[in-house]
Amino acid sequence: MNQKTRVAFFPDSYLEVNGAAMTCRRLVDFAGRNDQPMLVIHAAPETSEKSEGSVTHFAFKRSPLAILLDEDLAFDPLFLRKYNAVRRKVEEFKPDVVHITGLNDISIIGVLLAWKLNIPALGSWHTNIHEFASSRIRRILRWLPGVDPMAKFAEKKIKGGSMLYYKIPHVILSPNQELVDELARRTGRLSKLMGRGVDPSYFSPEKRTASDNTFRIGSVGRLRAEKNVRVLVDVEKALIDAGIEDYEFLVVGEGNEREFLEENLKRKTLTGFLSGEPLAEAYANMDLFLFPSETDAFGNVAQEANASGVPAIVSDKGGPKFIIRDGITGHIAREKEDYARFAVELYRDREKLATMKNAARDSAVSNSWDAIFSGVFKSYREAIDIQRKKSEKNAND
Repeated sequence: MNQKTRVAFFPDSYLEVNGAAMTCRRLVDFAGRNDQPMLVIHAAPETSEKSEGSVTHFAFKRSPLAILLDEDLAFDPLFLRKYNAVRRKVEEFKPDVVHITGLNDISIIGVLLAWKLNIPALGSWHTNIHEFASSRIRRILRWLPGVDPMAKFAEKKIKGGSMLYYKIPHVILSPNQELVDELARRTGRLSKLMGRGVDPSYFSPEKRTASDNTFRIGSVGRLRAEKNVRVLVDVEKALIDAGIEDYEFLVVGEGNEREFLEENLKRKTLTGFLSGEPLAEAYANMDLFLFPSETDAFGNVAQEANASGVPAIVSDKGGPKFIIRDGITGHIAREKEDYARFAVELYRDREKLATMKNAARDSAVSNSWDAIFSGVFKSYREAIDIQRKKSEKNAND
């Protein structure tokens, strides 16, 4: 990391509570620890500017007309009014590369500036917004006949728009091989894998405090329709039908599906949002982790569970299936009924469960954040080289 690369970073999600925001904050931290100059443009509750070592934060408050997309993530249709202020900061900073993270208000300004100022651009894909949107449509308009075709149409159009958007950067990073291949095919850009790491000293089985014989099935994340959390109720029914009573669901997170889980899960602890040591302890107290989301591009929580020595059952749709080694560090559910089937199986076979716990921990420990972010900085330089060669070609034509 001796070579300095000046990066103007436009994360659409930064202070929010989700995997994309966490990854962006870790990238900024990596830049700071390695004395890499970085200008971070992001949304915040109040407009502010501050510098910490090699990193400068330029934060903007969104307008009252901002549209809430999630618990704490919004889109501000008036955000372009900040364009001139952001442009001045970018011109002062003189970046070698612009990094955008999605199709939202912050990154749109980043894309415009990269184009206007002829700065090389890199884009990272963090969220499957097309699947996210279709899931919301199905939930909000579930009373409407023909909602499924409507949701599928919206999903197709939003995905198509996203693919056009990602033709703008010179290099694209995404968190699973399916997306890497599809983005390469549909954009014609250099498309590379950017996985996500985990801190094995922070998430560790050594933080377990539960000493009873209760079989704890855990879930961590936003309690929203797109996370498919109602599957937990189906799993509990299967446990009861199997005559199993010494179990508990440990559910960490907030969202509008919480009321449904409170009313329909019989044996449960719903902690609400957790962070820091309480979150690490919650993971470690689980025996099995369920992540039925079908819309996640990666699924940090499955990897965090593995690092805590907890096997995970995940969907065969989306990114989490690339984290789990089926039958070794957890299971991949191909049908809705598989979550319950695997949960009952692992409850009964404690020897297999213990073997999976050890394998899950070993697998997660091998993933280093620093190695991942070193790869990101290598990709920045590739974007710069692509732009330079393109400029040289145009000059010679």
